[in-house]
Amino acid sequence: MLVVLMIQLQSFSRLFLVLSVAPFGLIGVVAALLIAGKPLGFVAILGVLALVGMIVRNSVILADQIDTEIAHGRAPWDAVIAATLHRFRPILLTAAAAILGMIPIAPTVFWGPMAYSIMGGLAVATMLTLVFLPALYVAWFRIKEPSPQEVDRADHSHQLLQTS
Repeated sequence: MLVVLMIQLQSFSRLFLVLSVAPFGLIGVVAALLIAGKPLGFVAILGVLALVGMIVRNSVILADQIDTEIAHGRAPWDAVIAATLHRFRPILLTAAAAILGMIPIAPTVFWGPMAYSIMGGLAVATMLTLVFLPALYVAWFRIKEPSPQEVDRADHSHQLLQTS
């Protein structure tokens, strides 16, 4: 998995950013299993392994969108904000689809712990990914918020380009 991610992300920094979000799923896993009264057994651990893949996928999508926005000429601060806003709904909808897809097997004896692990972990990790990953990206790459003067100059030059 690490080799494939490294090939895809082409940077150790981005690999670290993407993998740093994965442990957040454990918060939701533990909470969901405690609330449901299910054990953290072999099947639940299989759910945690599947969950890591889902979380990493969401993180890769968001990090790649930030890089795409920067490559298209946006200022890094604006690229982080635009990418997060642009990918918010797709990430949320794919997570919701996976969570809702686990509902039919949640009451079963064998697959129940796995379903609760995935549902709880993905719900918490998705929300934390959408907040933590952009913040970590800004901190890791030392992206500064533009000053009000820079924002005014950018708006003015944008208006000039539109009138030309």
